[in-house]
Amino acid sequence: MRVKPYLINSIYELHRLLELSKPEHPLVSVINFAEIKCYSEAYLRSVAYNFYCIALKKNFEGKMKYGQHYYDFDEGVMTFFSPGQVVTTDIVDNLKLEGWWLVVHPDFIRQYPLSKNIKNYGYFSYAVNEALHLSEKEEAIVENTMKNIRQEYGAIIDNFSQDVIVSHIELLLNYCNRFYNRQFITRKNSNHDLLARIDELLSEYYETDQFQEAGLPTVQYISEKLNISSSYLGDMLRVLTGQSTQQHIHDKLIEKAKEILITTSLSVSEIAYQLGFQYPQSFNKLFKNKTNLSPLKFRQSFN
Repeated sequence: MRVKPYLINSIYELHRLLELSKPEHPLVSVINFAEIKCYSEAYLRSVAYNFYCIALKKNFEGKMKYGQHYYDFDEGVMTFFSPGQVVTTDIVDNLKLEGWWLVVHPDFIRQYPLSKNIKNYGYFSYAVNEALHLSEKEEAIVENTMKNIRQEYGAIIDNFSQDVIVSHIELLLNYCNRFYNRQFITRKNSNHDLLARIDELLSEYYETDQFQEAGLPTVQYISEKLNISSSYLGDMLRVLTGQSTQQHIHDKLIEKAKEILITTSLSVSEIAYQLGFQYPQSFNKLFKNKTNLSPLKFRQSFN
């Protein structure tokens, strides 16, 4: 029987559930994991937070579930959750957790550009197995930035307090962008294996004529087949190839189109429909954008 996630609406409620003192600020809090009691009630194993969560976890001995899969954590791991995302955690007995947890209610940043820009930080849409693994230096930067936020809202509040805190939050997010970029680069071998798997999937898609039934392959189709989030896949490909997932799919599509144009006498319209396009004009436009030639001109160049 599926357990309905317990919705935690406010930071005040979160502090109460964790048996912490009342938050010093109602809309932002930095929690020391060492000070909390982890969820022991069954109904709190699956929760959804109505605010942003940015966590730096150390020595996490339990397992966390996101979607349909469980993943283990090691030291120096960061996870990011947007409001409404469901997280299920299995906790081991006598757990001693270390690290820091920044929680930010959307209302706190609503009047700032960050309110819109935060959607551009793709890692809020990553799955748990795509967590950020930090070096010691990176971990120190994250920890110090979170402590600065805590110190700022714990001081006497003035007209500049919120501006300073929001600046620190944005700084932290930008650091995490940098660290994820480093992670994509340092894991090049495994990521290139993933890239090869993407190409295999696309080749298989066209060789088995799936496009005639399902239409053009989508980013969602590829990410589901690889069991990774579409956001992580897109960010990884941009680092490795300079292209988005959709652009990579289009490149493979054009390769297949070239092959058909050269080896068959099918009309351009027939090829377009065979490749999953609803309208030949869309195929013509994409082909020309990618090759600077129309499909017909490309075919003629081989005659």
